[in-house]
Parts: sequence; structure tokens; C-alpha cells
Amino acid sequence: MSDFTSSFWSYFISFIVIGGIVGCLTLLFMTSKVKQMSDTDNTTGHVFDEDIVEMNNPMPRWWMWLFVITCVFGIAYLIIYPGLGTYKGVKNWTSINEYHEEVEASKKQLAPIYARFANMTPEEMNNDVKATAIGERLFMNNCSLCHGSDAHGSKGFPNLTDNDWIHGGSPEKIKETITHGRHGMMPPMAAAVGGPEDVKNVANYVLSLSNSPHDINRANLGKEKFAACAACHGAEGKGNQAIGAPNLSDNIWLHGFGEAAIIERINHGKDNQMPAQEGRLTPEQIHVLAAYVWGFSNKPSNPVQ
Repeated sequence: MSDFTSSFWSYFISFIVIGGIVGCLTLLFMTSKVKQMSDTDNTTGHVFDEDIVEMNNPMPRWWMWLFVITCVFGIAYLIIYPGLGTYKGVKNWTSINEYHEEVEASKKQLAPIYARFANMTPEEMNNDVKATAIGERLFMNNCSLCHGSDAHGSKGFPNLTDNDWIHGGSPEKIKETITHGRHGMMPPMAAAVGGPEDVKNVANYVLSLSNSPHDINRANLGKEKFAACAACHGAEGKGNQAIGAPNLSDNIWLHGFGEAAIIERINHGKDNQMPAQEGRLTPEQIHVLAAYVWGFSNKPSNPVQ
């Protein structure tokens, strides 16, 4: 890998760039010195289709000067901007700096718009058409890829419309989740539960908590073994929002329903992560987005135009 990060490549690229410009200027100079042929018709002797004659006229001067101007522009550009290996240019320009400048300019432009919603409650924003429209656009651009355009989620991505919250569904908790992200991890529990039969028994007991189809005998046998899971999910399997342990008794299944899916979770655990949005969205945008997400399970009454 060190071969690709050594200074050789910087010199190599610089040589090709400078050599290309110098080569173009040299060819232009040599071409400008070519004299017309001394014969009377000034042709090269090549004839195509019986009457198409190849002439030997030099390029027009204005055309050659355009090439020269292009080369001069290229030299000036390489002095001002990066283009010669690791040379950064006199302006020290980078695409990252330009991106940040554009983001900051955009934030200043949008600040007056979001200032209107700063002191609004989630209820007020969900009854405000403009706040809802902005929240919808923020959701579609930043959240819909995982949670779906209708916010119903999919396997491994929570449904935001069913009022079943792993970490809490208050506006403050939703804002916290959007800002800092979430990292949910369930360790493999097969060893703690026992052997393969014990795992199957526990899976059926978990199904019984929500009155889902299950084997009653296996569920009875798995109840005692469920103690290994109760530390996070609670003795009744109702979960713990403080640590992000899902409720197992509400018949809502994030990673798949049925005995096989639950056995898979017990044997192999699960590691899920929602990325933090604080580096991508401003606090004002998160404020509006959190209210919009909260509104999925708390429908507004009469939207204000």
C-alpha cells in the first residue's frame, strides 16, 4: 500500500501534466514554422474519390492562438488550483471546503424559515401545514431509505407509525434518537439458555407472550429458561426502553416472526445501528423532523394553513 502513497506518484502526475502542456506548445510552434509547398497547386498529392484533393495549407493564425490561450489558461489554473500532484495551489482550494461553505450559506438562507418553528410544540407543528411540508421533505431525504416513504419500515427497520417504540416515543426521545443515533445489540444467548432444545423451548415461550401460534408444552418448558433473557426484556417480556430492549409481548416483530426467526435471534444475536444525524442536519431541522416523526403515531386534528 505504501507504493500508492509515496511521493513518486505526485512527481509522476506532475510530469505528465506539465509534459502534456509543453508538448502541445512545442507542436504548435513547429506547425507555425511549416512553410507552404513550392509547387503551384499546394497539394500533398493525395486524391480521394477522383476529385477530392488534400491541401497542405497551414492552420489559420486565430485558430493557433486559441490553442495557445488554452495552454496559458491551463498553466494559470494549475498555479491557482490543485492539479500537480500534492501541490495545493495558491488558493488552497479543496472540494471539502467548498462543500462546507455551501452548507453554511444554505443554513444562513434557511435560518429565518426554521426560526418560525423554534418555539412551536410538536402538536402545533403537526397542525401547521408549512412545518408538516418541511418535515415530510426532511423525512423523505434522510429517513425514508430505511423506514420507507410511508414510515412503515421493513424487516430490521422499525415501523414509526404503530406507537411501539424501542427507546421511547416522546418528542424528546425521538429528537435524541435522530440526533445521536442508536446502537442496539443483542448478544447470542444460546449458551446462556442451554442446548438446542432449550433454545426452541424459549422461542415458543416468547411466542406465547403475545399469544402467537406456539407449542404449549415447549412454552411451559421454556418459561424457566427465559430468566436468561429477563434481565433485558423483563420478567414478563415487556422490554425496557431505557436500554432499548424490545417488548416481546405486543406481537410486533422487528426481525421476523415465528419460531425459526426467534431461534435465529437467540443463537446469533443481532447488531443494529441507526446513524446519528447531528452532523447532517441542523438542530432546527431535527426539531421539525422529530415533530413530524412523532406525528405518525399522534395524528393532528385540524391542520392550519
